[in-house]
Amino acid sequence: MSIKEKAPVVPTPVASVRPVAAQWLAVLRIGVGLVFLWAFVDKLFGLGYATPAAHSWLSGGSPTKGFLGNVDVGPFQSMFHAWAGAWWVDWLFMLGLLGIGAAVTLGVALRLSAVAGTIMMLLMWAAEWPLAQTTAAGAPSGSTNPLIDYHIVFALVLIVAAMFSAGAMWGLGKWWDRLALVRVNPWLR
Repeated sequence: MSIKEKAPVVPTPVASVRPVAAQWLAVLRIGVGLVFLWAFVDKLFGLGYATPAAHSWLSGGSPTKGFLGNVDVGPFQSMFHAWAGAWWVDWLFMLGLLGIGAAVTLGVALRLSAVAGTIMMLLMWAAEWPLAQTTAAGAPSGSTNPLIDYHIVFALVLIVAAMFSAGAMWGLGKWWDRLALVRVNPWLR
């Protein structure tokens, strides 16, 4: 028997969602995917939004040094300072932004992207530590909500997109799910 005969394609949950809801899930998926992709492109080329050209990765800058090096709240402050600008952190961060952004935008590997994206968002949440009202220096932290911020919202969108196989609508999710490798390894869905 071939792999095709052993592992039939399971209908995606998005098929059981109303068409309008599936379309809105696709809009959310694509929007969040593009947020990750934009962050990658801006940090790579230094387009002048979050990253000036002189600090781009291609110009020798570190995509993590500025953010992690300026962490001034929370119990993980020293850990993030130690990680700031480390080559392995830069590579993991940039590969994560590219991989998550491309996969989510295209609607493939949503389970893997949800796990990786949630880990990334939780680490960034911990770096900003919204629970703190003041910084280590005693200045206001700028936190507006002690628990839920955009990192948590993005993680939730990634999780919901994966749960409902939102890549089937306006994405390559159906094609991806039919691949033999994905049928044998459902965690790649």
